[in-house]
Order: sequence, then C-alpha cells, then structure tokens
Amino acid sequence: MIHENVEFDFYFIRHGESQSNITPGIAAGENFDAPMTERGHKQAEAAGARLASEGVDFDMIYSSSLLRAVQTTQGVLRGMGTPDVEFEKVDAIIEKQTPAWRGKMAKDVMPVEVRLLMAEKGKFFKAADGETMRWVERRASNWLEDEIIYKKDWYEKPGTHTIAIISHGDTMRALIHYITGIDNRLAARTDIFNCSISRFRFGRHGWSIGSINDSSHTNHLGDVTRDDKIVQGGVGV
Repeated sequence: MIHENVEFDFYFIRHGESQSNITPGIAAGENFDAPMTERGHKQAEAAGARLASEGVDFDMIYSSSLLRAVQTTQGVLRGMGTPDVEFEKVDAIIEKQTPAWRGKMAKDVMPVEVRLLMAEKGKFFKAADGETMRWVERRASNWLEDEIIYKKDWYEKPGTHTIAIISHGDTMRALIHYITGIDNRLAARTDIFNCSISRFRFGRHGWSIGSINDSSHTNHLGDVTRDDKIVQGGVGV
C-alpha cells in the first residue's frame, strides 16, 4: 500500500469575487481572465488570516493560472503573513470554458429547452463550443493524481502533506464529484462561495471529507457572492 504512512490534507479555495461575478444574469464572464474586485482582494486576505490563526502551514500551493486565482493566492499569502512564498500556476485547474457564451446573458443562451437538456445530460452536457463538466473533471483529477497523490516525490515522504489548491467554482464542483462520487445534480447545486475553503484528506483509506464551502471568514465583508448557475451563469466565471 503506497499510502501506508502518507496522508494529504487538501485545502481547496475558490478565488475571490471577480469582475465577472458582479454582473447579474451573465452566462459567462466577458473577460476570460477577469481580475478580482476590491472586495475579492479583502476576501482573499481574510481567508489567509483565518488560515494563519489556525496555524496552517502549506507544504505546497497550487493556483489556477487565471488572474483571479493568482490574485487570490497572493492575497491569501499576504493574509497569512507570508507574501514571499512561491506557488505554482496550473493550467489544468482553470475554470470550465464556454467561449461562445462569454459576455452573454443566461436568459438568452439558456432558454427552457437548453436548461432541460442540461438537466437531462448532467455532466455530459456540452454548451456550444465549451467543455463538459466531465472534461473539466478529467483534466483536474488527472492533474491531481499525477502531480500529487500518485507522484513518488510526495507519497514516498512519510507524514502529512498540507496542500492548497486555489481554483474556481465549477472546477471545484468537478473535483468534489470525483472525490465523493455524489450525484452530479447535487454537485451542480453545491454552493462554492468566493474564497470559501473546502477540506479533504487522502490517505491509506482513500478520501474523507472535512468541510465543504466554509466561508465564515468572509462574513464580516457582507453578503456572499452566490455561485448560482441560473441567476449568475456560473460558466467560466
């Protein structure tokens, strides 16, 4: 058993509020690489401050290569008091992409018949020229296994490895589906708030769930930005 004496403690953190997140009713952010808002930066630092207060010390930090995730990672590190810590930017964990829907309103590209098809096909639904959730799950989970879980550099080092992965709403839903095996309709309805923290462990007995969508550290900043796929789109934001 290769994970006999090894355990991974994963912190999945969604990026802070982005410019795309604050556009009501949009199907996908017009800017593929949208930056964070001022509030998003505050959320990221609040997440970092919480992690620091809990004594968290990451062995490795991976960020989606998109700007909002990179900015979140930088903010989290500032909040932890470790702004100079290096992290790796990863293309495989960027948000689900649907280029043809960028900048368009959900009501225009997701009429009733499209929503019915989405409900019927679930993770295999493909919008226009975009990715399916299954594709997102494959690229993100393959990276997770190849880069961390089944990589000798990690599993041959006994002990607990604490790892941060800063990514996006749909990408994290895809990974939660991969980890837990929950129904894809439930995964699609799982809120992943901006800068929320979801914790999972992997070890000799496989995966276990610590928490999902914990955003209590941002409560003092006001109402959360809901990640609602119908009201706010949620595709590529």
